[in-house]
Amino acid sequence: VSHLQPAPDLVVVGNAMKRGMAVIEYMLNEGLRYTSGPQFLLEEVLQSRHVIAVAGTHGKTTTTTMLAWILHYAGIDTGFLIGGVPLVDTADERLQQVFAHSSYLGADTRAVADTQSTLQGYFVIEADEYDSAFFDKRSKFVHYRPRTAILNNLEFDHADIFADLNAIQTQFHHMIRMIPSTGKIIMPTATQSLEETLAKGVWTPIWRTSVHQQNRSQNHTQDHTPSDWQAQLIAEDGSQFTISHHADTTTSAAVDWSMSGIHNVNNALVATAAAFDVGVDISTACAALSAFAGIKRRMELIGKVNNILVFDDFAHHPTAIHLTLDGAKKKLTKGRIWAIIEPRSNTMKMGVHQDRLAESAAL
Repeated sequence: VSHLQPAPDLVVVGNAMKRGMAVIEYMLNEGLRYTSGPQFLLEEVLQSRHVIAVAGTHGKTTTTTMLAWILHYAGIDTGFLIGGVPLVDTADERLQQVFAHSSYLGADTRAVADTQSTLQGYFVIEADEYDSAFFDKRSKFVHYRPRTAILNNLEFDHADIFADLNAIQTQFHHMIRMIPSTGKIIMPTATQSLEETLAKGVWTPIWRTSVHQQNRSQNHTQDHTPSDWQAQLIAEDGSQFTISHHADTTTSAAVDWSMSGIHNVNNALVATAAAFDVGVDISTACAALSAFAGIKRRMELIGKVNNILVFDDFAHHPTAIHLTLDGAKKKLTKGRIWAIIEPRSNTMKMGVHQDRLAESAAL
């Protein structure tokens, strides 16, 4: 309570705050002006920007970081807010400084590509579907009002606040309803839960993406739906691949990086498409990805003892665990892989995914 004395101009209430907490009861009893974190971001930071939002059950942090990295590598002074800590391995002092933290305000004086727009500059944000505050149960991303939206995937999660998948799809659709017709939606092909969400109504052009195995005509999901963007694997573990737009080989470029896994190839593909949407060519985006060092706690090598490599990864959903381990197995072909899984998320602790957990590590 002492933190609210003397009374501030505005209290920004995080979604961990609940009724019954002394500070919250004091704020309400005293009639202090308050708002949620997402609403504050909209009004004070995002309102004047071209917002590029990265949503989905998995890969938000990684994809957001990749996209922010690509834009800065291309010389676009972009603001960003990431739910993780970027790893930086570059001699470029400017990039070192920008990515020293998980957020960066960015320039607000650079006009966006559309010269008729009143928007100034870009902002890349990890668009979480968790609720905004105890007084606003809408998903955080509803406040962000993106013009470019990446919808990476959609599965049931956050069982502590959502009753079922349909409840999450409803929140995704609330965000989709606010994306301008001059904007862009970028998403993988053949994602049934996302297609069902779009069926509720969509007014924005869509770019669909797909990842293809080398020398095979179908992508790894066995989908035959035409896609606007393709990644073609060179290495099975996803450490090398090419990216092309509308199957035009003249615009393709290669990525050779330290990351692995089909999921990260897809993350890179949608990030490249989003960067292209705001003016970054494919070759520059692929060069940026080749220099991308990753994010803390995303297959982060934290030690080596007696030739045993120890990695830390944040995957907390059976699908994410499976994809991460699949990428690790294909990259670390020698020796045995041990997966130590800590059921830490609210959904995991509630036992919602208990029937899938063992299966997720069965490779």
